[in-house]
Amino acid sequence: MAWEDIHFQLVDLPAVSPEHPVPWLANALETADACLFVVALDDPACLEQVEAAHGVLRDKRVDLSHRWEPEAESRGNAAVGEDDPFRLRLPTLLLANKADRLAHPEAELRALLEVADLRYPALAVSAATGLGLGAIGAWLFGHLGLLRVYTKPPGHLTTRERPFVLRRGQTVEDVARLVHKDLARTLKYARVWGRSGFDGQHVGREHRLADGDMVQLHA
Repeated sequence: MAWEDIHFQLVDLPAVSPEHPVPWLANALETADACLFVVALDDPACLEQVEAAHGVLRDKRVDLSHRWEPEAESRGNAAVGEDDPFRLRLPTLLLANKADRLAHPEAELRALLEVADLRYPALAVSAATGLGLGAIGAWLFGHLGLLRVYTKPPGHLTTRERPFVLRRGQTVEDVARLVHKDLARTLKYARVWGRSGFDGQHVGREHRLADGDMVQLHA
C-alpha cells in the first residue's frame, strides 16, 4: 500500500472463523507489526463474527490490542505477552468495511464499538468506493512510530527518493547499518539536514533522527 514515498506491506489473510480453521494463522502473524481487523459493518451478524474471531485468535495465543504505544520485549510494534512468552499481542486498527451501504456509517460504527465493548481505534471504509482508505497510510505511519530518512552520498546532489524507514528514537548508526553493516562499523561521523539539528550539523553515531532528515555518512 503506497503512502507518500513509502510502501506498507499488507498481507491479506483468510477470514478468521471456527468453521474455517487456518492452521498456519499464528505463524503468519509472527512477523506482523500490527493488525488491520476488517469487519463488514452492514452485516447483522457482524457482532457474532467479531466474537468468534477473537475466540479463534485467543486459542492460537494471539491477542488483539487497542494499545499502540511501544511495549517492552517487542518485535517491531508487536509485543510478547508478559505472562506467556509464546503469546503474541498485536496493536489493532478496526476497519469497518462496506460503510458505503449505510446511511450513517459513523453512527453504526460507534454503535458496534459500544455494543461489542471494543476499544480498538476504528475507521469506516469501503473497499468498493474507496471511502476512508486514504486515511489508513497516514494513520499507520503515525501510530507505528515511523520516520523516513534520506541519504546523501558526499559529492552528490541532494535527492529525496527511496527513504530508509526507521522507528522513532533510532540513530545515525541505525541508518549506516541499513546501508551496509561494514559502514556502521567504520562510521566516523555524519552530517544532518532536517528537524533533528541545524542544516549541515556534524553529529555522532548516537544522534537521534527525525522524520524527513537528510543524512550524509562519513567513514
